[in-house]
Amino acid sequence: MNQLDALKQYTTVVADTGDFKQMAAYQPRDATTNPSLILKAVQKPDYMPLLKDTVARFRGRPLDEQMDRLLVRFGCEILSIIPGRVSTEVDARLSFDTAASLARAQRLIELYRAEGIHSDRVLIKVAATWEGIAAAEQLQRLGIHTNLTLLFSFCQAVACGQARVQLISPFVGRIYDWYKKAAGAAWVEADHAGAADPGVQSVRQIYHYYKKFGITTEVMGASFRNLGQITALAGCDLLTISPDLLAGLAASEAPLTRALDASNPAGSDQAQLHYDEAGFRLALNEDAMATDKLAEGIRAFCADAARLDQLLLV
Repeated sequence: MNQLDALKQYTTVVADTGDFKQMAAYQPRDATTNPSLILKAVQKPDYMPLLKDTVARFRGRPLDEQMDRLLVRFGCEILSIIPGRVSTEVDARLSFDTAASLARAQRLIELYRAEGIHSDRVLIKVAATWEGIAAAEQLQRLGIHTNLTLLFSFCQAVACGQARVQLISPFVGRIYDWYKKAAGAAWVEADHAGAADPGVQSVRQIYHYYKKFGITTEVMGASFRNLGQITALAGCDLLTISPDLLAGLAASEAPLTRALDASNPAGSDQAQLHYDEAGFRLALNEDAMATDKLAEGIRAFCADAARLDQLLLV
């Protein structure tokens, strides 16, 4: 049995890509997209017709509507391949606007419904800012399922659990990147591999906290840099994995065992927490890594959304 098949025994495998023609070989249940992945896909010859068709059909409509229609077009193509859910992201430029995020999410769901896609097959991705979490809480009450992304800190996870969002995507690789860069020449890779990886440790803490206190929000590790980070989280509810790492798992027959177990949550001394807005902002501010990576991630997604805008205007 290869590692990909072994992983599927313990964890729901999700494909992290906009390149839906690569998905079938790995048979993921779900798929995730973001502005950067869609931008990368539409610049490939195979996907340029989707962009051109969207522009031709909706030319003259507001640019934000054209963007959403392109995202939904990709989502529908993905859903024709996978049996589960696709995550589609609200424009990152709305990350600090609860009302605008709420409205944009509702429009995405309406566009999916117009294509015959039930809302249960869509997760609306929103950045895990205070405003994004507030929007997600309202969306959940409306029966719209959410995926809180750009999640780097424990306080973000706690607030998402309070809001009863459907799913969170704690980022493993970007946490690893920050600590490696901060350590500089003092970083010893072997000392921070597998279960000792700071990104892996972050997801494990969140996972065990949720299981200990019966928080039903799904935990989906994301943003991986190597296979060791993935195998160290075998047993997590879901893991969203890029095609190159899916290929690496499929090519390896190294042993893979469960690393996380919902029936045996660690960290029994962890008290349950609750954050109001002031407490959340202070806790996030105290976490230099999370503050840096959240801001950086939003900036990058905003830049790629602006680049998509320019392609739609051509």
